[in-house]
Amino acid sequence: MNPIVSILVASAVLSAMMASAWAVQKATHQSGWADVFWSFAIGIGGLIVALMTSSDAPLARVWLVAGLVGFWSLRLGFHILARTAEAKSEDPRYAEFRREWGDSFQPRLFLFLQIQALCGVGLVVTVFAAAHRPGPALSIADWIGLALLVVSVVGEGIADRQLRAFARNPDNKGKVCDKGLWAWSRHPNYFFEWLGWVAYPVIAIDLGGGWWPGYLAVIGPLLMYWLLVHVSGIPLLEQHMLKSRGDAFRSYMARTSAFFPLPPRKN
Repeated sequence: MNPIVSILVASAVLSAMMASAWAVQKATHQSGWADVFWSFAIGIGGLIVALMTSSDAPLARVWLVAGLVGFWSLRLGFHILARTAEAKSEDPRYAEFRREWGDSFQPRLFLFLQIQALCGVGLVVTVFAAAHRPGPALSIADWIGLALLVVSVVGEGIADRQLRAFARNPDNKGKVCDKGLWAWSRHPNYFFEWLGWVAYPVIAIDLGGGWWPGYLAVIGPLLMYWLLVHVSGIPLLEQHMLKSRGDAFRSYMARTSAFFPLPPRKN
């Protein structure tokens, strides 16, 4: 397939999977399944544009990028799947939407999930730009991109484990996790999630100017930063935490960086 066709096919898959996510949440009354579908949808879309697009890119780079997006998708998707399956209540972000939107929750959620699919197209384009950069492989840029993705997955996994261990300790009920990576960032899992998308422009951009589509790969980290920091990540979650943790979370906010890991400040 040529690039435009493969991106359109991937876009259709994203839209269909998020429509399926809406149907599943309606049947189960658990909107957290939407994040599971989204994670797998991005992986499938990324594999389509990486492996089914005709180009002059070396196969080693194509398979490297396909492996990166596939591995990312499986790790995140199964992590959220396990969390959703164990959850006794709805994800607080979606629960807030349910309260705010009232009787219009279902149609508005369907539209919201389709907007998520549209945002996913930007991530798919990012994967395409990295997978199909011409030139010798595997280059230093390819290895740096691989290293960034590995660091991001390991870091996010550590942050998730630290938060689970904190939450499972009954002595921490009503407290705010400020241990380990969570002492340096209020959302280290989001930071490492974003860092993984930095890998693609590192691989994609040809500083010599021979592959102009490579610059499209900056869409990924810019989009993920915007979504995580300003839209559906930090704002909604911190709104919930302020309601449930009150002054304890305000104190945590005062001493801890919101996103980028930094040494804790003194209150």
